[in-house]
Amino acid sequence: MESVQLVECPRDAWQGLPNFIPTATKIRYLTALLRVGFHTLDAGSFVSPKAVPQMQDTREVLDALPWAENPQTGILVIVVNRRGLETAAAHPAVRYIGYPLSLSETFQQQNARQTRAEGEAFVSELVEVCQKAQKIPVVYLSMGFGNPYQEPYSPQEVIDTGGRLAEKGVSILSIADTVGIAKPEEVYEVTAAAIRSLPEVMWGVHLHAAPHEVRPKVEAAWEAGCRRFDSALGGYGGCPFAGVPLVSNIRTEILLEFLREKGSLPPLNEEALLEAQSLLPEAFAQ
Repeated sequence: MESVQLVECPRDAWQGLPNFIPTATKIRYLTALLRVGFHTLDAGSFVSPKAVPQMQDTREVLDALPWAENPQTGILVIVVNRRGLETAAAHPAVRYIGYPLSLSETFQQQNARQTRAEGEAFVSELVEVCQKAQKIPVVYLSMGFGNPYQEPYSPQEVIDTGGRLAEKGVSILSIADTVGIAKPEEVYEVTAAAIRSLPEVMWGVHLHAAPHEVRPKVEAAWEAGCRRFDSALGGYGGCPFAGVPLVSNIRTEILLEFLREKGSLPPLNEEALLEAQSLLPEAFAQ
């Protein structure tokens, strides 16, 4: 069985908080997470500080992280334009560069100030820059299970868009339930269809859900064949750009318990995990 990739997402958990989390607090929390042994740590974003004030210190944070001492975990940052892409590509701590491409035209404009066509064109730049800098591109298909704007959507869009991105050289795609509207059966249907259609791609899910919805959605993705999961300790977070109330990230604690029951939990440093959990009140104090 293919090994599970756990993607811990403090960046997504932080970005919508109204009060700025001090840089030193971010560094302390991320350092603890690095020691846990997650596959990937979504640690920050190189975007406009006006758009996402919480991430204005990403460079300073990355500069201070002991990433070289924890090579089991790859650091991922999010970008939405060429300037951020070049900054991310130049930073030695960054292994993965993520980009959100929305299947909703409305959300693509709200989140990245681009059209969908412009977004797909930017993916070509993303792949080119990543290849030169020896980084790995990751594309998130935002609104991947539908959208709240009454715009047309079908699961086939995920497959068609994913196919075009794979042709460009993207090997990791994550289907994002950006505002938490997907039902478990929809998570299963879309994820299974994507994996069947493009088995050469590492498909992941980036789900948002209320606490009681977490396990059914995770189980649906698992049964569909997904082995890459984004989550956040404490279930903090949500997208602040969708124009709807925030819906929490999948709670890492529930995901880990599910994987433990399946006998598929990757090796983790439990002591470091407890330390990270003890820092949650400080890391997300508002």
